[in-house]
Parts: sequence; structure tokens; C-alpha cells
Amino acid sequence: MKKHLPNFLTLGRLVLVPPIILFLFFPGKVASATAGLLFFVASLTDFFDGFIARRFSLESSFGRFLDPIADKVLVTSALVMLIALDRVPAWIVMLIITREVAVSALRAITKSWDTTLQPSPVGKLKAVFQFAAIVPLIIHYDYTFFFVTVNFHFIGTVLLYIALFLTIWSGMDYFLRFYREYEGRENGDAF
Repeated sequence: MKKHLPNFLTLGRLVLVPPIILFLFFPGKVASATAGLLFFVASLTDFFDGFIARRFSLESSFGRFLDPIADKVLVTSALVMLIALDRVPAWIVMLIITREVAVSALRAITKSWDTTLQPSPVGKLKAVFQFAAIVPLIIHYDYTFFFVTVNFHFIGTVLLYIALFLTIWSGMDYFLRFYREYEGRENGDAF
């Protein structure tokens, strides 16, 4: 059981996607807060599955394959729902999804070269800000805590623009590293 814990956490992230989407279909603070809490729990599994796998040497090829897919499904599903709820601009989501698809394609190409483009620190920071932006955007409504009103939508929007900047930056970094890898290869017919 212990050796499969990271993979169970990754699968748990995928299992939480339908309830998050379901709660977003219902209007109001309670449904949005519940969806936000579920998304937060799901995003925590992204940290813990990798941490546990590395800390206890439980990394597996299945986990390396499934983890980025679970991240993309979780983030993309939430962002598409947030477009439908008019909480995020579609063009931002389009740029984020385009970057994810392009980077996945580049990584697949380099894998066929018996090498791989490792995630960069900027890419990991991008993921943190995407998760951090989506939670308050899902919560959306204003809440008052100890006489201070917190505008969750505004906080999420600011974090989303930071995530967008990091998304573009990390995407450019991947393309530059891919280009250097391509140029460095002796056989130029990789395509």
C-alpha cells in the first residue's frame, strides 16, 4: 500500500475533478466555497504525491506519466468552467492551455531522442500560481472576516495574471531549451 501512495494521491486528484465541476454548476456561496475547498485539497495532492515519491524513493514510471496528466485535467477543467461562469477571460485560458499542449509536445519529441526536458523552477512556480489563482476564482464571492471584507475574485484575478506571466515565461524557456537540444543533436532529421 505504502509504495502506491503517491499514485493513489495522483488518482485522487483526478477523482476530485467531477465533484468540483458539479458544485460549480450550482449558483451561490456554499457551492462555490465547497468547489474551492475541493480544488484546494486536489492541488495539495500535487505537492504531496511528488514529495512522498521522492522522499521515500517511491517514484514510478506510471506516476511520472500520470502526474502531469492529472494536473492538466484538474487545471483545464476548472478554468473552462470559470470561463462558462464568466469569472476568467477566455483568452487567458486559451494561452494557458496552448502552452500546456505545446510543452507536452516538445517533451514527447525529446523523449523520442532518449532525453527529456525536465520541469524548470519557473514551470513549477507557474503551477503554484495557477493553483493559487484558481482557488479564489472558484470561491468568487466576497466574505467578511472580523470586519474585513475579502474580495476573492479580485485576489484570484491578480494571481491569475501572475500565473499567466509565469506561464508565458516558462513556455519560452521550454522552447529555448528544446531549440538548444535540437541544435546540439548530431542527427538533424529528428522530425
